Amino acid sequence: MPTALPPRSAVDPALTWDLTAIFATETDFESAIKQLQALTTDFVRIYSGRLNEAPVIDDALDDYASLQVLADHISAYAFLPQSADTTDPKANARLHRVESLLAQNDAQLQFFTTELQGQPEAVLKAAEDTEDHAAFIRHILLEKHHALPLAAEQVLAELDPALNAPDTMRSQAIFGDMDFGSFEVDGQTYPLSFVLYEEEYQKHPNTKVRRAAYHQFCATLARYQNTMAAGYYAQVAKEKTLATMRGFDSVFDYLLAPQEVTREMFDRQIDGLMNGLAPIMRRYVTLIKQLWGLDHIGYTDLQIDLDLTYTPTISLAEAPAAIAKAIAPMGQAYQARIMQAFPERWVDFAANQGKESGAFAASVYGVHPYVEMSWADTLPALYTLVHELGHTGQMTLAGEQHSILASGQSTYISEAPSTFHELLLTHSLLSEYQEPRLQRYALSRLLSDTYFHNCVTHLLEAAFQREVYTLIDAGESFDAAKLNEIKKGVLHQFWGDAVDLDDGMPELTWMRQSHYYMGLYSYTYSASMVISTSAYLRLAQDGEAAIADWQRFLALGDTKAPLEAAQVAGVDISTDAPLKQMISFLDDTEHQIEALTTQING
Repeated sequence: MPTALPPRSAVDPALTWDLTAIFATETDFESAIKQLQALTTDFVRIYSGRLNEAPVIDDALDDYASLQVLADHISAYAFLPQSADTTDPKANARLHRVESLLAQNDAQLQFFTTELQGQPEAVLKAAEDTEDHAAFIRHILLEKHHALPLAAEQVLAELDPALNAPDTMRSQAIFGDMDFGSFEVDGQTYPLSFVLYEEEYQKHPNTKVRRAAYHQFCATLARYQNTMAAGYYAQVAKEKTLATMRGFDSVFDYLLAPQEVTREMFDRQIDGLMNGLAPIMRRYVTLIKQLWGLDHIGYTDLQIDLDLTYTPTISLAEAPAAIAKAIAPMGQAYQARIMQAFPERWVDFAANQGKESGAFAASVYGVHPYVEMSWADTLPALYTLVHELGHTGQMTLAGEQHSILASGQSTYISEAPSTFHELLLTHSLLSEYQEPRLQRYALSRLLSDTYFHNCVTHLLEAAFQREVYTLIDAGESFDAAKLNEIKKGVLHQFWGDAVDLDDGMPELTWMRQSHYYMGLYSYTYSASMVISTSAYLRLAQDGEAAIADWQRFLALGDTKAPLEAAQVAGVDISTDAPLKQMISFLDDTEHQIEALTTQING
């Protein structure tokens, strides 16, 4: 039975990340802040009013990159501890201090992009002396026609912490204020928290426990729905205002512009999966219902294991070997790079009070990436770990090849490295498991972990977001009741009659994810999955050539827009062919699971 989460102070330090790689001491951290402030003042003095010649711009770009690296380290050193324990007053105070400091710093540096945007295109093109400079200039040119006057941009930069307050308040409400209490099943009392539900109870093998946890979980969320809806409205209203200020025709255009993709690509992704994937997933959950002998499939039953009598466990001690085996096809050098995460403590595994749910990877340029998750001795936890380590592979490869100006990726493709790792893990499991029951288990994990998370959970978030932003573009508003109505409508559209959505709980799912505060990010999981699936399917045909192309793709950073970057991996996303290929792959996978079930049952 899950136990109540311990306070952060009580967890084993070996399960936490080592942040001394960023700054060895608090003194070093404070010195970096002073250094950043001094260098920023010098940068303004040296370059303000002089960015009208290519040689000067080139020098300024290199100096600007150095400032960004220093700011990146300071930001990470404040953000990471706070995300691991949102109830720590010291961590919260330091994060707020750093956010304010960096906002002021960004305001001072705002002249840099504003002056560059005011230069003739020929001058800017002449400054593209390196691949990294060219990547930065590409974005300057893209933003040129939507830039505001310097004074306005400086105000927005200084207001950044306040403008991001809705996300902060959501996090504090869920992880600092909400008390999920406990629940009772058959005389046994079970502790409950946001993390315990997300990580353990929603996949619990005991149906009575799983459903009781779900109802208690949602009942707690429901008490906060009006406050959360008000915060979410503040978020989207802010985005609409910024879109209008910058001259975009819609909030969609504003949010898609930094991704360098079109509205057509956004809609194609959502509509393609809502229509093509939905029938496959309905078949799959109906099979789960039959095998478990359930009276119905409720929303909390969607991700349980297909085989209720066979649920392999994996300990944290066993995880490194499983990871190493899974990513072996990537080559020894890549494998060694990823495996550094364990001895160097890149990953925070501890499950503790106040820790953010879910998982993420954070790049700390020139140091190494960090990963946050809450480990449980389950295969889904292994999938989470291999997913986040996929991000670290891209971050380290791109960081070695490019300056901080060009080491990131468009969010449209940023989940491709991580989901490719998940496919490698499934391939490894299928290679190891030859017995039909084990083969079925591995294939079911592919649907219920990799593709469910990326192409169902996040797809439904994206479809919900599209409805919300359409309202906002039309000048309308919403409250909690309206959000519940939208969410339930989207769920019904995807699941039809295969899932029971009428217990007054599934519609509250919009409260569970932080992605709604990250612009149009949710849909990019499945968009990235299209790329990683096509690249993965190339392995069977092209072998080492496909791996070589994939590693070139990982090392691109931001030097190419998504369409061009995907082509490096051998995937043409200018059409819907790769999307249809992924849907066909999932259709085949589900039919294999059904065939194996028939074989197993004799």
